[in-house]
Amino acid sequence: MIKLLAVDMDGTCLDPKSRMTDATLGALSLAAKAGIRVVPTTGRTLGCLPHRLVGRSDIFRYVITSNGAKVTDLQTKRTVFRADIKKESALSLLEEVKNTKGLHVGITSHVHHEYLLQGQILVLLGRVIYGKDARQVRRVTDMMKEIAGTRHGIEEIQFYFLGKNAREMTKGILARYADLSAAYTDQYVEIFSKQASKGTALCALAQELGIERSEIACIGDGENDLTMFRAAGMKMAMGNAVEELKRAADIVLPSNEKDGAAEGILRCVNDR
Repeated sequence: MIKLLAVDMDGTCLDPKSRMTDATLGALSLAAKAGIRVVPTTGRTLGCLPHRLVGRSDIFRYVITSNGAKVTDLQTKRTVFRADIKKESALSLLEEVKNTKGLHVGITSHVHHEYLLQGQILVLLGRVIYGKDARQVRRVTDMMKEIAGTRHGIEEIQFYFLGKNAREMTKGILARYADLSAAYTDQYVEIFSKQASKGTALCALAQELGIERSEIACIGDGENDLTMFRAAGMKMAMGNAVEELKRAADIVLPSNEKDGAAEGILRCVNDR
């Protein structure tokens, strides 16, 4: 019997236009009412969760953010698990990227549940793409200065590829940082501590709640969901998922264009 359901957001619970449909929201509500611990498990920071989930304590209490860098109990405001990037690594990486000739990237980071973006262009782009979900986006003029001065942990850094060969050049730089992990798309890379992953965070939360692996289900679509799959007993991949995730799945659902996540969530409810 499923007791905990970890659900990815972008590409899974959100449609191609980054919207949560009524069908998905309704399915999440039904799962919670059935006694399943619903846990949003996302690469996003806490301040940028889908706006339709904000304040929905009837649906979820715990949330895994920044690709597993943090697990938060929203009821008590307690951090259940954290795995931050070391400040010295973050500053060294930013310095190296800044000084690499011909490398052009947009820079963002997750610090203390906030989504920080360097420069006005990225802020405007974020608001266009994410709309109400970008409510806690904050513009900074110098990310290095911001991170050097913060007393909080750095949960994640992202580089958006703006120039030719930016992806390959960034990959070469990151290869020199043994304490960091990275998840790539064609447009950007998410960088987080080697100790952080959705799977590690999910295991920590399950241990906190006394839930066995066989009692955990998860739904995802991306490369960063593979570790989550390894921590779960029931694994569901979206129809729009990367092929590696589909191969690892027990069930392949319809795509996020067809409310595949809602179907997967209802499977968990009906199996109880």
